Amino acid sequence: MADATPDPIYDDAAVQTLRDFVERLTGGTITGLERQVRWRPAWFADVDKDAQTQRLHLRGDRGGNVAIFPDLKREADILSVLHAHGIPVPEVHGYNAEPPCIVMETITGTRDLSGLSAQQKSAVGREYMHAVAAMHKLALEPFVDIGIYRPEGAEAIALVGLEAYMPQYRRTKARPEPLLEFVIGWIRRNVPRHRTRASFIQFDSGQFLVDGGRMTKLYDFEFSMIGDPMADLATMGMRNTIEPLGAPLPELVGYYEEAAGEPVDHAAVLFHVLQFSLLGTMQFTGTVARPEPGDPHAVYLQFDLSLRRSILLALSSLAGFAMPDLPPLVERKGDNATLIAKLVETVGAIAGQDEMAEAQKAQALELAEWAGRADTYRADVVAQDIADVSAGLGQSFADWPSAEAALEQYVLAASPDEDAKLFNLLARIEGRRLQVFGPTSIGEAAMNVRLPQTR
Repeated sequence: MADATPDPIYDDAAVQTLRDFVERLTGGTITGLERQVRWRPAWFADVDKDAQTQRLHLRGDRGGNVAIFPDLKREADILSVLHAHGIPVPEVHGYNAEPPCIVMETITGTRDLSGLSAQQKSAVGREYMHAVAAMHKLALEPFVDIGIYRPEGAEAIALVGLEAYMPQYRRTKARPEPLLEFVIGWIRRNVPRHRTRASFIQFDSGQFLVDGGRMTKLYDFEFSMIGDPMADLATMGMRNTIEPLGAPLPELVGYYEEAAGEPVDHAAVLFHVLQFSLLGTMQFTGTVARPEPGDPHAVYLQFDLSLRRSILLALSSLAGFAMPDLPPLVERKGDNATLIAKLVETVGAIAGQDEMAEAQKAQALELAEWAGRADTYRADVVAQDIADVSAGLGQSFADWPSAEAALEQYVLAASPDEDAKLFNLLARIEGRRLQVFGPTSIGEAAMNVRLPQTR
């Protein structure tokens, strides 16, 4: 595995550098600096100037071995183009190169729409989808001018995400990935050939805030690119299954059609559900296999388990492959159950010094729960996985690493005639993994994954 670009360091000296930069930029004085509790370094800064206080958002680089577009300035430039063309996004006030940080307007509001009335949710949905449609209608030249790649032709447009993610996947891949290699091959063979018009897309869409019953602004353009606009509907639909967007998805799609002036291509949306699920899994597979210091490993395990479930559901629907029925796991007590229970008790008794420490403790407890399920069930499940691969490939394997490696090589050499057989085998392996880890706090999201219903 090749070395990644060194992560930026946000220690006390770096934070002081950012404070100095913000004060030079604004001509004011920082009177409050509050770090957000999340895996990306980010702060809210209260800046006083001329007896007035302005709240700014400081967005640092996430670091870790998961970056697709590692230059944070790319996102700052994208936000500036969108803001200049009237799309409701935060205004960028400045960019600091070292350590990397975007200084931008703070958006008011929340992502929790549960307190809104049905009428308010509909109004928010219309505002949001009209903003998305307006973004999709923007001329592409301003984005090309800041270095965003413009694909040409149906295949390049459909697979722009795959090609963007592939270098990071190949660089960080730390174990055989037969499911991912199978899906990579399948989507390359099944591109929607009629989709020949590209738009600027958020790609990881569905991210906006609401305040006072109205949408405020869209945020998070880290993975934005030029591609098929149906990708944005696919990813917002996926987000809606775990982070509701308010109005029902078919209603949102209707608002998009209203603003775009043309019908939504539902088959293309499902293709992009599959592709985005694949890409997210590709993005995190390296760090899931080999966690690095500072990684939010519980978060990445949640993403990995949920996205693999989404892959299976989307491919089953697109290709007509039946999902296999699996018998329930056999109950047993793990060999290390007593030790893991003691670990949970010990970690739980630690008093966190602050909100960040409490968040880290919560992650440690989630990982201990995950380890407990592995201790209880994985030995039996791995034996079943080896047996399935041995039967499918017609040869015996002594352990899972050798079986998994052989399965990946078989997938890479297989013809499309074997797709249904391989899907069944891979779905059985991934399905048993979900059986093991789904009943955990990390796995809960994966248990609730559903295909987005756009109509």
